[in-house]
Amino acid sequence: MKDAALADPSLARIGPGMRKRSGKVRDERVTLAHGSGGKAMRDLIDDVIVGAFANPLLAPLEDQARIALATLSALGDRLAFSTDSYVVDPLFFPGGDIGSLAVNGTVNDLAVSGARPLYLSCGFILEEGLEIALLRRVVASMRAAADAAGVAIVTGDTKVVNRGAADKLFINTAGVGVIARGVEIAARRAEPGDAVLVNGTIGDHGATVLKARGDLAIEADLQSDCQPLHGLIAALLEACPDVHCLRDATRGGVATVLNEFALAASVGFVIEEASLPICTEVRGVCEILGLDPLYLANEGKLVAVVPRAQCEAALAALRAHPAGREAACIGRVVAGPAGSVVMTTIFGGERVVDMLVGEQLPRIC
Repeated sequence: MKDAALADPSLARIGPGMRKRSGKVRDERVTLAHGSGGKAMRDLIDDVIVGAFANPLLAPLEDQARIALATLSALGDRLAFSTDSYVVDPLFFPGGDIGSLAVNGTVNDLAVSGARPLYLSCGFILEEGLEIALLRRVVASMRAAADAAGVAIVTGDTKVVNRGAADKLFINTAGVGVIARGVEIAARRAEPGDAVLVNGTIGDHGATVLKARGDLAIEADLQSDCQPLHGLIAALLEACPDVHCLRDATRGGVATVLNEFALAASVGFVIEEASLPICTEVRGVCEILGLDPLYLANEGKLVAVVPRAQCEAALAALRAHPAGREAACIGRVVAGPAGSVVMTTIFGGERVVDMLVGEQLPRIC
């Protein structure tokens, strides 16, 4: 895909000198010609991708996105920039798909810095033989997710690889956002006495994708938590301006996030098993398969570390938002041992919660 770009935000319509749209895609499946740089590729980009993402900022279709600095500086004093790649299997699962996952995942990576997400890029790796109709579904899902998150997909690229060189479709998204003045969120800021919050049930995405693969005869009504979190985080910051740490708990789950915080701030964390919000279906899947929900991936859950004095206000703000209705305080920050995470079990004992070793579930996002 020829890089499609962002013009000045004041651009309101396609103007003189902007390339006209090409023809319709007649093929039912992606061929190597769709990555050749010729008319077949142009038709695929214009009809399937640009046609879905169409907005005045994308229209010039230059090789780069051109962002007015005045637009960014009016919103804050720092740029947040993130990128991620998505290889989830299967491509579609209850509660989401690779397209919505790619958009929401990058939006959330920006949002946990306190940034307002603004612009995304999108790179597609297409396997020869991929159904055009399937690609259209994914692109439409990305457009819907971007619209819901209030971001624009402004530049991108498409490559086609030989049959067998990829598994149907991989997506890379990068994102740009702006951090408002005075917002300072970083893992190193965790302090003894701070409270640890999550915005809802954990492990939903990991358990859902595992079931969707169809390898296991598990009867459970599971749905991914794939959702954007920037609105929730904005509400949290309004109620609790001094949020110390934020991170979305994706691969490696809540346990990995807490270990990263503990190492960065040279503090310890103590969490309470009885306080962990886990839905009945996820708990059942974990018991059957011997998995630990603390390590299961999430795509719409965050871990927040806030001053103890602001814990109740932060919880109230989270619970008032649709993405945080089941928010809970799950533990606290302690002085040490530095870099440690310990869980108090429901039986009154303690166990160390280490960083995830290996991968519980590959290709989860």
